[in-house]
Amino acid sequence: MRRKKMSMQTGNNAASKSDQSANGLHKASALTQQYASFIESAASLELPDEASQRAITGFIDTIGTMIAGRDEPVVGIVREWLGTGSAAPGSAAQGLAASSVLMGSERASAEVAAWINGAAAHALDFDDVALGGHPSTVLVPAIMAEAQRLNRSGRDVVTAYLVGYEVWADLVNREKGSHHLKGWHPTAVFGVIGAAAACGFLNRDAAQICQMGLAIAGSFAAGLVANFGTMTKPFHAGMAASHGISAMRLARLGMTATPDAMEHHAGFLKAISEHNDVDRFSPADSLGKPWKILHAGLSIKRYPLCYATHRVIDGVLALRDQHHLKPDDVESVEAVIGVAQASMLRNHQPSTGLEAKFSLQFAIASALVEGAVGLNQLTDQVVAKPDVREQFSKLKISITEQNCPIEPAFSYADRVRLKLRNGSMLDTGEIRFAKGNAMNPLSLEELEDKFLDCASRAHGVDGKRIFDQLANLTSLGSIQQLTNQ
Repeated sequence: MRRKKMSMQTGNNAASKSDQSANGLHKASALTQQYASFIESAASLELPDEASQRAITGFIDTIGTMIAGRDEPVVGIVREWLGTGSAAPGSAAQGLAASSVLMGSERASAEVAAWINGAAAHALDFDDVALGGHPSTVLVPAIMAEAQRLNRSGRDVVTAYLVGYEVWADLVNREKGSHHLKGWHPTAVFGVIGAAAACGFLNRDAAQICQMGLAIAGSFAAGLVANFGTMTKPFHAGMAASHGISAMRLARLGMTATPDAMEHHAGFLKAISEHNDVDRFSPADSLGKPWKILHAGLSIKRYPLCYATHRVIDGVLALRDQHHLKPDDVESVEAVIGVAQASMLRNHQPSTGLEAKFSLQFAIASALVEGAVGLNQLTDQVVAKPDVREQFSKLKISITEQNCPIEPAFSYADRVRLKLRNGSMLDTGEIRFAKGNAMNPLSLEELEDKFLDCASRAHGVDGKRIFDQLANLTSLGSIQQLTNQ
């Protein structure tokens, strides 16, 4: 249900009248309280095999991209800044350093480990996609770090993931517009609340504690699209994972917050809605019935670039292979994409591999010149190649206003048209879902191939052993069986 827009009023009187007009509904829905009660009761909910398997896919993909990203510059900076153990926010009181850093032997407090691991998992922009963001790159680092501290089981961490995803999905779906177009990075903004929910479950916190923790997490929510294509974007993911842990820990220690902070007239949902076109009051009475991951799923990336490029890359590679094209055969390229996609792909003349992750020009150039758009192509050296850069000017971006009902941040379909120097035209037609999308999923074998490729980029990691354990995550009696190499 959506509330009618009200004319602007000044002072506290406007807020008071707005609250009074929805007072009965507000009390009936008690959104933050409903989330908290759901977290408290989640241990008793049925976990369908398909829901568990989708969560496990999130763990596999995220731990793979985390291992692959652990030597990225942003990870080194975050490690130097945070240090380990007692350097963590709140860790002096906790006095523990039980959580694994980057799947190695080093241990840190849960907050520090989650921040480092989250930054690493998102550093390559190779992690999974759903809900207009990257849920696993926040949820998995937070859950793994806290579960190691608590010595929880594999089933516990899978349930925690589903709980965090469920709350995240319910919140993000309360506004149908694009958060990216408002300047918000949804991964960070919603992720901290999802991570807090997951950690509340792992700690078996009472509903009152969970309610305070979610409210505190709302004040941690932050992240700007302006920082896409820089180290700060993956920093957002680690920040959200760490602050989700902190929010619940602060609540456990007695920190207070406004108990209806999600739906409050000056709360989380109102703050992220530029035009107040958001559903703050409909009850969240279907949480876990069925699990939202069964509908929204997870989309696994085949390319380490912004997901807004993936359908176009699929199209260019298909045309290149089908027609045995060389770069010089192509006179011009037209790519039809959505409004929000265009706003994310802001680097038209990238100069580094990091900037190229948010460049449709580079994505197409790499596909044409290299015949691939993978980790080996996302380097400063490839971006600087003259034959790659000369392709940039060939691209014309056309915008479609038709949005996807499943993924509102994207167009209904992307399309690629190539004009060749011999005068002929090649057209992909509408590309509805990229390979790896939840509607066009990878096989388990393809997922394993991606994981092993990621793991091979780090020295001393037994990728096959870790993959096999993750694939059977719910059978682990202790999560330490996964982290102890």
